[in-house]
Amino acid sequence: MFNAQKVKDECVLWIRNFFEENGKGCNAVLGISGGKDSSIAAALCVEALGAERVIGVLMPQGEQHDIDMAYLLVNHLGIKHYVINIKDAVNGIIGSFPEDLEVTAQARMNLPPRIRMSTVYAVSQCCNGRVCNTCNLSEDWVGYSTRYGDAAGDFSPLSNLTVAEVKEIGRLLNLPDVLVDKVPIDGLCGKTDEDNLGFTYAELDKYIRTGEIDDLEKKARIDRMHVNNLFKLQLMPAFKPSEGDI
Repeated sequence: MFNAQKVKDECVLWIRNFFEENGKGCNAVLGISGGKDSSIAAALCVEALGAERVIGVLMPQGEQHDIDMAYLLVNHLGIKHYVINIKDAVNGIIGSFPEDLEVTAQARMNLPPRIRMSTVYAVSQCCNGRVCNTCNLSEDWVGYSTRYGDAAGDFSPLSNLTVAEVKEIGRLLNLPDVLVDKVPIDGLCGKTDEDNLGFTYAELDKYIRTGEIDDLEKKARIDRMHVNNLFKLQLMPAFKPSEGDI
């Protein structure tokens, strides 16, 4: 059984210890999308450090239809926040590509999260900050993140917790239900996470924790995605010359 209270308390203490060792007096800075992960990560940081040491960065790309959820979160927690629209940055980079270099759909989709992470780090360096990664275990398991985009950060409170576990913790943090239960949408292609993945988070979470899954096609899909995306969770490979050659 998942002991949400115990894990929540341990995570709060872990965040405090991280800042004691890696930036005493620094602020936690994170991108705020209005989804459950950034909401719960922010709330954990507030409990660990106090609202005065947590800074949210809202980064719409032009118009964001659900940005009201992001405002709801920062106002509920009482944290300082900045709104930085990334539309011009995205369009500027894409518009600068030479004519003979096609901007693929994958490049177009992953550019905004990488610009968002660059923006969060820029804000962090202006605010004596450390960047909070908001990915959870379920997303990481199947590579549902952008390397050097939302997968980056200085510390990660949720990366060993499944979606179901993250939501249980969110309820203990007294967040509005609409933030904890909000249908996850990547904000890039207009589909829900589960539409893109081809299985539900409930199915994925159960498989991660128990190894049980009824649909063998979905099992094969999850296994394939997990293997293909393991590189995102590992350090960048680095060549090491043989001893005696250096």
